[in-house]
Amino acid sequence: MRHGVLILPEHRWQDARRRWVRAEQYGFDHAWTYDQLMWRWLRDKPWFGTVPTLTAAAAATERIKLGTMVATPTYRHPVPFAKDVMTLDDISGGRFVCGLGAGAGAVDDLVVDSTVRTSRERADRFAEFVALTDLLLRQHVTSYLGEHYSADEVWMSPGCVQTPRTPFAIAATGPRGMRLAAKYAQTWITAGPPATFDAHPYEQVLPEIAAQVRAAEDACVAVGRDPATLRRLLLTGAAVGGVLASVESWRDAAGRFAEVGVTDLVVHWPRADFPYAGDESVLADIACDLTGAHA
Repeated sequence: MRHGVLILPEHRWQDARRRWVRAEQYGFDHAWTYDQLMWRWLRDKPWFGTVPTLTAAAAATERIKLGTMVATPTYRHPVPFAKDVMTLDDISGGRFVCGLGAGAGAVDDLVVDSTVRTSRERADRFAEFVALTDLLLRQHVTSYLGEHYSADEVWMSPGCVQTPRTPFAIAATGPRGMRLAAKYAQTWITAGPPATFDAHPYEQVLPEIAAQVRAAEDACVAVGRDPATLRRLLLTGAAVGGVLASVESWRDAAGRFAEVGVTDLVVHWPRADFPYAGDESVLADIACDLTGAHA
């Protein structure tokens, strides 16, 4: 299993840099940050931009993969976003992972666009968003005409460091989103039970995670893909709780989730208070296990 950490973009870089560098020193395989303008529980608190944060993190680290959790059509257009992805891939030396999601129709959506969209409308837009972003990152010149997006001879040079393009990690819990992940992504993302922000003990959500993994595998089969080629990432902390209570609980959770097919386990960097309150020393203890695993 690979392990990751999500670092909220809430600190000035002088302080935030320490966390990104330490995530690499701790032995995590990947580190992520949220791609949102504001965030539900911390809307009136400090919150920095995602792309500049990841750019700085790429310059401050050498090994760890870096990613968006997750970029959405909420306020991203595929053309300028693809330029950002290509640039992040270059600055990081091929360590960037492009995390994508449909968006929840929440605060960020209404800030930039007063249009209220149904789940199906968001799914339609997201399908185009993924398809066009994929084309832009694979081709040097792209033209596209769809219902939600268009592009006229967009040049993408020199292209991504990683081939055939920067890998996608697509968040999805419904069948349509899982089919998109099966078709386009190298990694499928789940945060556990959908539309849930009360953290349940990880033992309780294990059956639902197992069912989601099976559904993602079925989606791969439906598009003619070997399910073994799709990584399965679980983001804990919001709906899946208790993982960082101690290093023992982290070990237990990692073992249980690995048994049901999860390949990547991501925890939040512990904060002093809600949400994701915890003790950073647990991460230091986890580092001992991770260092041994990478040895």
